[in-house]
Amino acid sequence: MDVTDQTFEAEVVARSATVPVVVDLWAEWCGPCKTLGPILEKVIGETEGRVELAKVNVDENPWVAQQFQVRSIPAVFAFFDGKVVDGFIGALPEAQVKQFVDRLAPEPTEADLLVAKGDEASFRRALELEPDHAGAIEALARALIDKGETAEALAVLARIPETDATRALSADARLLEAGVDVSDTGRDEIAGKLDELLERVRDDDVARQEFVDLLEALGADDPRTNEYRRALAARLF
Repeated sequence: MDVTDQTFEAEVVARSATVPVVVDLWAEWCGPCKTLGPILEKVIGETEGRVELAKVNVDENPWVAQQFQVRSIPAVFAFFDGKVVDGFIGALPEAQVKQFVDRLAPEPTEADLLVAKGDEASFRRALELEPDHAGAIEALARALIDKGETAEALAVLARIPETDATRALSADARLLEAGVDVSDTGRDEIAGKLDELLERVRDDDVARQEFVDLLEALGADDPRTNEYRRALAARLF
């Protein structure tokens, strides 16, 4: 896509939260740009949407060029999650451009493709191939929790270091074991349970763990979450 000073923020910075975006800074008078441009289009097109290309004519869009402090073109920058993560100056051969793009979005592995199928058998097969595949672990744990098989879900999640995603899944599993199905529990109900547990958290390990798990279920976007975290800290310290 052609990107302008006016659309850069939305089509590059914001878009890069979802997919890596390669920015090609070029101009009509630039000979090497005309060599590199088709190579970028070919290589990025072969990713089938795993990477996107944004072309910026620096003569028509000086603001973007100024942000990059560009002194020579073609200049290529890769954005991911709103930040520049890689780049190069000059016209590289296709093999090097492909290496550059592959670093941003590697070809999916067989395990990746199995996870994309979305069924439990495929998740398990993916983990046979890659025992620490985070996507397969999270997907299998979710499937197990949905079936009520919480012990196996927790064992699966324990295979990899904790992340925000695995912490939330573990909380769901432990709560279900405790008889709390967060999928059927509203936030006000969760807050009520937190109020009940608050008086017991200091001396009751089980209550404390359930309290922490309920905070995960309540969610970081609920303003009460921080209030309950402070209340927990006050009880414990």
